[in-house]
Order: sequence, then C-alpha cells, then structure tokens
Amino acid sequence: MSKSLDYPVKTAPRAPKFVGTIRGRNMFLLAAAGLLLVSVMLTGGRLRGVLTLKLRGSWLLFIALALQILAISVFPNAGRALLAIMHVASYAVAGFVVLLNRSVRGVPTIGIGGLLNATAIAVNGGTMPASPTALAAAGVVDSGGSFENSAALASPNLPFLGDIFAIPASWPFHNVFSVGDILIVVGAALLLHFACGSIVATNQVAVRLCR
Repeated sequence: MSKSLDYPVKTAPRAPKFVGTIRGRNMFLLAAAGLLLVSVMLTGGRLRGVLTLKLRGSWLLFIALALQILAISVFPNAGRALLAIMHVASYAVAGFVVLLNRSVRGVPTIGIGGLLNATAIAVNGGTMPASPTALAAAGVVDSGGSFENSAALASPNLPFLGDIFAIPASWPFHNVFSVGDILIVVGAALLLHFACGSIVATNQVAVRLCR
C-alpha cells in the first residue's frame, strides 16, 4: 500500500503553519500564457498584435510579481505579518493596473479572477486556502513551515474560492489552482485573441463576454 501525503493544517487563526509549496503558481500561469500564444497562431492571429498592445501602468505588474517572489522565495522566514501584507499588496498593485485598463477587452475578466483570489487571501489572513485533496493530487508537499501563498487550512473562510482544482502530479507544471486562476486565464485568452485578430475575436460569444 502506498503511503499517502499528510498535510498539517492551520490550528490558530492568527498563527497558521503554512504548508504545501505553491511556488509554481506563476510558472503555471506562464505556461498557460505560452499555450494561449500557440492558440492565437492556430486560429489565424498575428503575434505582432501583442507588441502593439498598449496597457497603462503595465510596469507595475513587475512590482506585483517582485512582491510575491520576495515573500515566497527570498524572505520566506521573515515576519509572518509582513509577508502576508506583501502578498495581499501584490494583488492590490495588479488590481490598480486592471482598473487603469478596464476598457481593454479581456482585462475585466482578468480583474474578476484576481479579485476572487485576493478575496480568498484577504479573509484567510494572507494565504490562499488549498484543498488537501487537490494538494495530494498535484503532488505538492510540505516545504518546511516557511511562508506559502497557498496552504491547507483547518477552517478556511470561503474555501470554494481557494485552490480546489489540481493538475495531476504526473503532468508538466503540476500544481493546484482556483476559480480565480481560471478566470485570469480566460481573460488573458480574450485579451490576446482580440489584440492579435484571431478568428476567436469574431466569435459572437467572445464579443459579448468583452462588452
């Protein structure tokens, strides 16, 4: 009989033990972006459209990403309150960029996904609640108690907004993800396909989604 993964969970509302490393979340989103670019080419889009895409304040996204990298990879053992603030702040910065570009097709959908993720994180003290079942399916293991942006919690708030889906451990970029992540990918797909003029941009369903 194979040994199952065991996930410690949060036992105190103000002092959780963060488990299950989710540092691959950004890699998951980057891989999704790569697949979206391929889908653009396969549906007649022109990738040079990405170069002509004008997003206000896009440089702020690098600050948002840097905040997450600092909290999760560079200073994972720093003060828990500071790391939680940095994590929430990264979403606030990204949300400001969404607000600046709300008229761009696809961006509002990305914003809704980000808002769902940020809400789940904010009401759980700075961490995204993750399903132990999803963590096990993705093969995610305890990283040793350092700060994580996603973790199995004993009594999570709004757990349905957390990481409840999984890419199996046997697949590339295996990880857990949330409803918010799905909406972010859908929004990014709409953004790229409209910017690159693929046949998806002429689809009436896509057009209605972006109104």
